[in-house]
Amino acid sequence: MSDQPTILAIDQGTTSTRAILFSAELDVLAVQQKQLKLYYPHKGWVEQDPAVIWQDTLAVCRAVLAHGTGRVESLAAIGITNQRETTILWDRTTGEPVYPAIVWQDRRTDADCKRFRARGVEPVVTARTGLLLDPYFSATKIAWILDNVTGARARAERGELALGTIDCYLLWHLTGGRVHATDATNAARTLLFNIVEQKWDTDLLALFNIPAAILPEVRDNAAGFGMTDPALFGREIFIGGMAGDQHAALIGQRCFRPGMVKSTYGTGCFALMNIVADFKLS
Repeated sequence: MSDQPTILAIDQGTTSTRAILFSAELDVLAVQQKQLKLYYPHKGWVEQDPAVIWQDTLAVCRAVLAHGTGRVESLAAIGITNQRETTILWDRTTGEPVYPAIVWQDRRTDADCKRFRARGVEPVVTARTGLLLDPYFSATKIAWILDNVTGARARAERGELALGTIDCYLLWHLTGGRVHATDATNAARTLLFNIVEQKWDTDLLALFNIPAAILPEVRDNAAGFGMTDPALFGREIFIGGMAGDQHAALIGQRCFRPGMVKSTYGTGCFALMNIVADFKLS
């Protein structure tokens, strides 16, 4: 194993969790992957076990770093990419989720979204988030958990619970509960983040009846997200970036110029365009 610095990428997707070790020249040095189970408790409902997501992530990371002398010592940073919109609420003290992860594919809040559209609020939501009122996004999933899990809303309002998409949930566990943060791309998929003003939107939080106390801090994609708990890998490791999977693919496929588009085919099909700094409606 070379003493050159390496980067560990965590790719937590809808149907599997992967860890990929890259050289400084971005050559792939090692890959480990575990399949992830989806649960369908009712028609239109899609859930996952947050504890399994975290344990699988830790397992594939440790496996990649274990198969080579000096891999932990040469590791310069960790980056995280993830399935977007999938929503988890957990206890800030214990890290225990209050309900299974509600996956982006879940349609249980379709009637809620129709009621919001009937009130004529969709144009305001779209103007601030760039998104449509749809169960696909996180806001109505969050509200559903708060309204349907006994005691969850009261605990959330007291600040006892933390909200996160998968990136945020993994970061919280990787840092031993020290960092509750997300990145702009994942925040932008919640229906709660104003992408024009780059902040959580108080009007949208009121619309969906979601307390601000549960929200993570929002940071840029390439930013300091803290250090891992030294007990996980034998030493602290810098976490230097996070991005939702489709946004990460836009960068990975080198769509650096305005107007460049990429299409990804996986669990779903997604097309993203680089629109630079000026907000434009789809």
